[in-house]
Amino acid sequence: MEHKVMNNVRVYGLEESVIASGYPMKKSYHPELIEGLPETLTKKDWKRAKNLANTPPASGHDCFLKGVVVQFDLTITEKMWPQFQRYTFADFVSSMSTIHMLSKMNAEYIKYTDKKIIKDFEDIVDDFNHDPSRDNWLRMIYSYPSGLLLTARITTNYLQLKNIYKQRDKHPLPEWKWFREEMLRLPHFKEWCTGGKFDDSET
Repeated sequence: MEHKVMNNVRVYGLEESVIASGYPMKKSYHPELIEGLPETLTKKDWKRAKNLANTPPASGHDCFLKGVVVQFDLTITEKMWPQFQRYTFADFVSSMSTIHMLSKMNAEYIKYTDKKIIKDFEDIVDDFNHDPSRDNWLRMIYSYPSGLLLTARITTNYLQLKNIYKQRDKHPLPEWKWFREEMLRLPHFKEWCTGGKFDDSET
């Protein structure tokens, strides 16, 4: 892995969602099951959660995974960002801005970015910094390399990450592979969201 894709990861509502996964079969509501966490969790709860989580996507049986909320800083290239943004269920908390800060950024690139392209872009940035005209700004904003790394803070959940994990298997961009590898480090994600089909060599 060239760079860490996910940073500052926070997971919320995991144990609460494990309890809630049993609601469909409850005869009555017992608020103390969540109020008393983690002591109220049983082996039966964990087994049920694992079985439900590993049901096929879109079956509806794994919907409790929506309750496991994940926030993280995602650092990927400009090439990958449009692909990630197709997942409309991943909400942006905030992100780095090329519009506001491109001329001042300490720019970092994925290693596959051509050095000549980087140098040409740096010359364009220098032109703007010496003459911040609108034409020079537009030239700069439309010319930065697709290998530029940008970071955004994302809010999503285990159900959506499960879909991403399955859909982006074998994707040609290495960043998707790195993203999938880091998902496996989330609590219980490997046992819940991979169907037991994963290669330990990837982690």
